[in-house]
Amino acid sequence: MDKRTKWSYCVGATGRDAAYALVSMYLMTYVQYTMKLTVAQFFVISAGIVACLIWDAVNDLLMGIIIENCHFKWGKFKPWILTGACLNALVIIGLFTLRPQGWGFVAFFAIGYLLWGMTYTMNDIAYWGMLPSLSSDPKVRDTLVTLMSVFICIGQFSVAGIVPTVIAGNAVKAYRVIALIVGLGFIAFQTLVVLGVKEQERTDQAEKLSLKGMFQVFNRNDQLKVIGTASLLFNVGSNLLIIFGVNFFYFEFGYSDSGNLIFLFTVMYGLGTLTSQALYAFLSSKCSRMKILKICMAAVTAGYILLLGFGYVLPKNLILLNAVGFGIFFFQGLYNLVVIVMLNNTIEYDEYRFSERHDSVISAVRSFSVKLAGALNQGISALVLILSGIYVTSQGISELEIEVGKGTLTSESALSQANEAIAAVQPWQTFALRLGMVLIPVQTLLVAYLLIRKKYRISEEEYDRMVGEMKAGS
Repeated sequence: MDKRTKWSYCVGATGRDAAYALVSMYLMTYVQYTMKLTVAQFFVISAGIVACLIWDAVNDLLMGIIIENCHFKWGKFKPWILTGACLNALVIIGLFTLRPQGWGFVAFFAIGYLLWGMTYTMNDIAYWGMLPSLSSDPKVRDTLVTLMSVFICIGQFSVAGIVPTVIAGNAVKAYRVIALIVGLGFIAFQTLVVLGVKEQERTDQAEKLSLKGMFQVFNRNDQLKVIGTASLLFNVGSNLLIIFGVNFFYFEFGYSDSGNLIFLFTVMYGLGTLTSQALYAFLSSKCSRMKILKICMAAVTAGYILLLGFGYVLPKNLILLNAVGFGIFFFQGLYNLVVIVMLNNTIEYDEYRFSERHDSVISAVRSFSVKLAGALNQGISALVLILSGIYVTSQGISELEIEVGKGTLTSESALSQANEAIAAVQPWQTFALRLGMVLIPVQTLLVAYLLIRKKYRISEEEYDRMVGEMKAGS
C-alpha cells in the first residue's frame, strides 16, 4: 500500500468524525437548550431518534449489500463515500439552521434526523468497508487502524472541545455557524479520500449477495456474532459519559462557567484517546489483545467508581476530575481499538471457512452496533433527563437563549438567570444524572469483556494460521 493511499484514507477521517460528533454529541443539546418544547414534544423527539437509529442500524446492513453488489468504474467504495458526504453535510446544516416551532419542529426534526442517518450510512459503510480491503496484513491493518483513529479523535475533539466554549449566551447563532463549517469540512476531507486512495482490485463473488445471503453470512459466522454483540455493548457503555457530559457540567458547575471546564475535560478526552491510539500498535506487539482488554476493563471500572464519588466522597477538585477523565478515555480508546481489530478479523475467518469474502457486509456490523447503541443511549439519556426533572430546568434556560437570539435579552443577563435556575436544582437530581452516566457504562463494558473472553477464539496465532493457509492455497 502506497503512502498516498495510507495518509489520504486516514486523514480523511477527520472531517467525517467531526460531523458525526456534532450531531451525536450536540444535536440534542441544541434542541434541549435552544428550542422551547414541552416535555411531551421532547419525549416524542427522543422516541423518534430511537426509532430512526434502529432503522438506521438495519439500513447499515442493507447498505452493505448494496455496496457489495454495485459495480462502478470509479471503484467499489468511492462513489458512496463522496455522495454520502455531500448529502449528509446538507442535512446537518439544515438541522441546525431551520427552526419551525412546536409540533412543526417535531415533524421537521423527525424527517431531518431520518435523512441524516440514511445519508451518513452511505458514507460510513463505504468508508469502513474500504479499510479491510486495503490490506490483509495484520501489522499493516493495525497501523491503519491506529493512524485512522488518531485523526478520528482529532475530528471529534475539534468539535467536542470548541462547541461548549462558544455556545452559552449565543447558542442559536453559534450552532448555525458551526454546522456550516463542519458540513463543508466533511465534504473537503472525504474528497481527499476519493482523490487520494488507490482501491485494490475487487474480487467479486460469482453471484450477487441477496438479503437472505447476508443473514446467512451473519448466521454462519459465530465469531462475528460474538464480537458484533460485544461491539454493541461497548458502544452503549462508552458513549454515555459524553452524552451526559454537558448536562453534568452545567448542573455541577453552573451554566456560565461550564464552557471552559467542558473544554478542559474534552482536552482529556482528546489526549486520552490520542495517546491510546498512538500506543496501540506498540502495546499490541508486546501484549495479546485479550490481555489488553483485561487491563482496560479493570482500569475503566476504577475510573468510573472514582467519578461516582467525585464531590461526595472525593473532593470536588478539577485536577482530580480531569485526571479521572483522562484515565477513562485512554483505556476506553484501547478497548475500542481491540474490538475494531477483532471485528475486522472475522472477514478472513469467514473467507477461510467458506471461501467467500464480504468486506462491506461484515464491516457494516460495526456501524450497525454504533447506531443501535445510539438508539439505546438516546432512550436512556431522555428518560434520565425527564425523570430527574433536569429537562424542565433546561427549558427555562432555552427560553433565555431564544430571547438572546431575538435580540430582546443580553447574553450577560441570560447567563446570570440561567445560573440562578441551576442553583435551585435539588441535589438528588444531579445525583440521578451521575448514576446514569456511571453505573450503566460499567455494567455494559463488563458484559462485553466477559463475552469476548469466553466466546471469541480468533487469537493472534489463529489469525496468522488462517491467513497463512489461504495464501499457501491460492
